[in-house]
Amino acid sequence: MFSSRMPSILLVFLVWLLFYPTFVFGQHTSVKDKTKNTVFTGSPKYEVRAVWLTTIKNLDWPLSRDNAAQQRELCNILDALQRANINTVLLQVRVRGTVIYPSSYEPFDVCMTRGSERGPDYDPLSFAIEECHRRGMELHAWMVTLPVGRWNDRGCKALRQSYPHLLKRIGDEGYMNPEQTGTADYIARLAEEVVSRYDVDGIHLDYIRYPETWKLPSGSRSVQRDNITRIVRRVYETVKSRKRWVKVSCSPVGKYRDLPRYSSGGWNAFEAVAQDAQGWLREGIMDQLYPMMYFRNNQFFPFALDWNEHCYGRTVVPGLGIYFLHPSEGRWQLTDITRQLWFLRREGMGYAFFRSRFFTDDTKGLYRFVTQQHSLYPALTPPMSWEQQPLPAPPRLLQVSHTTAGNNTQKGVSLRWYRPDNYMEQNNCPTLLYNVYASNTYPVDVSDVRNLIAMRVRDNKLFVPSHQLSQERTYYAVTSIDRFGNESVATQCKPSSASREGQFPHVSPRYIRTDGRVLTMPAEPGGNTYNRVVIADMYGRTLHSVVLPEGTTALNITALPEGMYQLLAPTEHNNYCTIAVFMVKR
Repeated sequence: MFSSRMPSILLVFLVWLLFYPTFVFGQHTSVKDKTKNTVFTGSPKYEVRAVWLTTIKNLDWPLSRDNAAQQRELCNILDALQRANINTVLLQVRVRGTVIYPSSYEPFDVCMTRGSERGPDYDPLSFAIEECHRRGMELHAWMVTLPVGRWNDRGCKALRQSYPHLLKRIGDEGYMNPEQTGTADYIARLAEEVVSRYDVDGIHLDYIRYPETWKLPSGSRSVQRDNITRIVRRVYETVKSRKRWVKVSCSPVGKYRDLPRYSSGGWNAFEAVAQDAQGWLREGIMDQLYPMMYFRNNQFFPFALDWNEHCYGRTVVPGLGIYFLHPSEGRWQLTDITRQLWFLRREGMGYAFFRSRFFTDDTKGLYRFVTQQHSLYPALTPPMSWEQQPLPAPPRLLQVSHTTAGNNTQKGVSLRWYRPDNYMEQNNCPTLLYNVYASNTYPVDVSDVRNLIAMRVRDNKLFVPSHQLSQERTYYAVTSIDRFGNESVATQCKPSSASREGQFPHVSPRYIRTDGRVLTMPAEPGGNTYNRVVIADMYGRTLHSVVLPEGTTALNITALPEGMYQLLAPTEHNNYCTIAVFMVKR
């Protein structure tokens, strides 16, 4: 780690020395993942890869008025982001005193109403969350905090009617007044509404700072910083009281303050706009920062190092101004961004693109560079280690079967596993997710991201079509992951020697009727009777393990309470498969 106090010439030389091959040739060598202390060739297992998806004026949001077409367009955008291994979408949900979801506090934004008074016939935020989660991506609700639009526009006008004492006019623009204590309460209520009603992964605060046009008396910066910090603290405490695993983040001005050898040019977070962003990390009232580092060269690299040196164990993800690649926005070249990406990769910082459309439109070849060179493999978002949560228990009884008939979408591998015992109570978190790995070596190395084939899976099963695997895999493993990002040890699956490599003998579970007292045992595929079975509930939790005398065809179930159950039989290597489902009803 470099010190921000080093002389500028020495600092620039060291940066040049370390990164010269990357800057000139766009190459990279092996790097060490700081989280796992494991050497990878190019892609770390943990790295935030984010985009800001802007809804204001439909800059990134679909333009279609038809609801179904709008949903299809959004899915196409998310598909493109998934192909680029983006794992975090910062979706603008509060625009300018207006929102994109049905709110109890604020009206729909014009990007949703298109000039009418009513919103769409579906909930855009709920739909976006579901589609992001379906693709293994996090969705963070991006909320513009203090600006509320033009004084007579819909959002500002509604707020003036309900909370006139919280608004301040500067020119023709309206702002929530950070000097009024009610502002912190109101913004916290908006965040609480989103967190309590939606399964978001984060609340992302934008423009949580004094406007640059706000006239401030000299010597008052400390008071202003306290005003902004009060809002941040109030939002953080409110979110965490609802769902502790929801990340709270913000996008501060890209330079925290002047460095000894590098000036911010009068535009920094701490002095210019009263944003003590590093102080928020130090106090523990912010989980992540996405500083808006829309600069190049010496205005970027030393300031990025400064953020990294003062992260206090939290996550700092520099935002990159990729809009400068567009001819109408600036004269940046692709190498301006690729240098920053390789630099951030080596520093373990991740990246966020502003904005989504400039990325998916492949402006100056950026999308191709990311998908073909920089981010060839997926990455998990770093765990919230500061929450000090225990690791979740691993899944149980991973089963694998192959389908070789049918078309390309029907051929593939079916995986099924059972949730760990007490999974609903894991870490006081209601949802346990799963990561799936595959390899041609046993056991599957789950530290190697090249083996990760699916992440944040919400069900306890997965079908992987053959065409989605770059090569046929023989061995599989699955891990549990909680909402804090903590991953369990792996449950491995080794193929049975009694069948084709990688495939268990196929036993189709069937429903067996009972009289509530006796269960007639099914026969093995070869006609023999089972000599050992397990009775489990529908969550896969073992209730009884039974050894049966040879030739037994009936099982006494009078000790079981009424309900639905599974009957499991062993395969090789201590794995089990479900052979029957039955109900006890008397």
